[in-house]
Amino acid sequence: MYEKLLRLIVTLNQWRKEHISQENFLVIAAAIVGALGGLAASLLKELVHLFSNYLQNDLHWKYKYYLFFFFPLIGILVTVLYVKAFIRRRPFRHGIPPLIKSVNQENSRLDFHNIYSQIVSSALTVGMGGSAGLEAPAASSGAAIGSNVGRVFGLNYRETTMLLACGGAAGISAAFGSPIAGMVFALEVLLPSFSIPAVVPLLIASAVASVVSKLLLTKPLFVYVAETWDVGAFWFFVLFGIIAGLYTIYYSRLNAVIPKMTGRIKNTYGKIFAGGITLGLLVALFPAIYGEGYITIQELLNGDFESLLENSLFAEYKSYVWVTIGFAALSLIGKTYGSVLTMSIGGNGGMFGPSVVIGGLLGFVFAMTVNQTGWMHLNVTHFMVAGMAASVSGVMHAPLTGVFLSAEITGGYTLIVPLMMVAAIAYFINKRARKYSIYTWVLAEQGSLVPDINKDAGVLARLKLRYL
Repeated sequence: MYEKLLRLIVTLNQWRKEHISQENFLVIAAAIVGALGGLAASLLKELVHLFSNYLQNDLHWKYKYYLFFFFPLIGILVTVLYVKAFIRRRPFRHGIPPLIKSVNQENSRLDFHNIYSQIVSSALTVGMGGSAGLEAPAASSGAAIGSNVGRVFGLNYRETTMLLACGGAAGISAAFGSPIAGMVFALEVLLPSFSIPAVVPLLIASAVASVVSKLLLTKPLFVYVAETWDVGAFWFFVLFGIIAGLYTIYYSRLNAVIPKMTGRIKNTYGKIFAGGITLGLLVALFPAIYGEGYITIQELLNGDFESLLENSLFAEYKSYVWVTIGFAALSLIGKTYGSVLTMSIGGNGGMFGPSVVIGGLLGFVFAMTVNQTGWMHLNVTHFMVAGMAASVSGVMHAPLTGVFLSAEITGGYTLIVPLMMVAAIAYFINKRARKYSIYTWVLAEQGSLVPDINKDAGVLARLKLRYL
């Protein structure tokens, strides 16, 4: 069976070399990778929905809500056991940093198991309440698809890297329903150098993935149509951009500190137990941080502010505005700690989604506080969307991704000016304080980051002689 498949691939590869130009083949391959990446991301979202829906709605037991304290721990434990049992000796790495490292040092080669292992492990983690995002696993699965397509067809480093980036863009595009943000993310974060021809395959992969996800996932990430923004709120957006930039520094530093703290616990299961109990306590106190957290953001965008306190110990005080603001601020901090802790003790997920949720909560707290003090009446949802852009921009050092992502997932470009403003401010502040993004810091600590002062030199540093 394996030999027949190998002969078929060799025959197909020979045929395409004779009948299809390399440039056209890359476009076709980008579309295929985009479709498969969109399918993988859609499957991941559906798996998490099934897990979450069963635990929250279909599991009928009088005391089931007490189990929500333990669900995150159980999910992370099962994730670790799955990796140990089925991935075994092959390396398993989560998040975006391994993709950057693969481009930097590993000739853009990703193991085949990443196509499915990223989906299964992150579905277990997030579906059972781990406070992480699904976008990084979706991007990792898509990137692995692109890398392995390049390997199968014997493509060189540059071409394989392009397909890896197409897969990553497809994962982000399908997970968020934002094709332009997917493309921009690949250009800002994954690709070692930018050239105009790179845009075409990335656009195709992102667009195809977005179409696939829209066909399979009928419900958009957020349902929201922004109103025209008030120019009189200009200086409040500037002030908010500064506050958001400072908070992203805190988030980035926390992402550096907590893994070192949990790393001191040498026993794997002891680390899972200690971290899982802490995470369960955070979830019990602040239900909004359970799983991805997008449901909370959607309810706040709908104007249902009291829903933030539902199923919490403070539900009886939900009619008090200052209690709601304080609880949102505490949920913001809880989500910050919870997302880093989930990843640090063995869960699989990403920081992309939590950055969006954290930014939304920060914008909510800021606008509600200003409104209550009487300085000016701000549109709360506008600042929530601006917070998403600022958070992604500062944490990831990817301002364009933050702007286009926030604009696309919230229904249009009505807020493009304030989004650009807060994203630029947050990026500048975080960049001044931290040389590396939340992704590249991990690689810099490992000594795996190629200097990016001169991008052409960076590309040469990555190329092997046989690829030239």
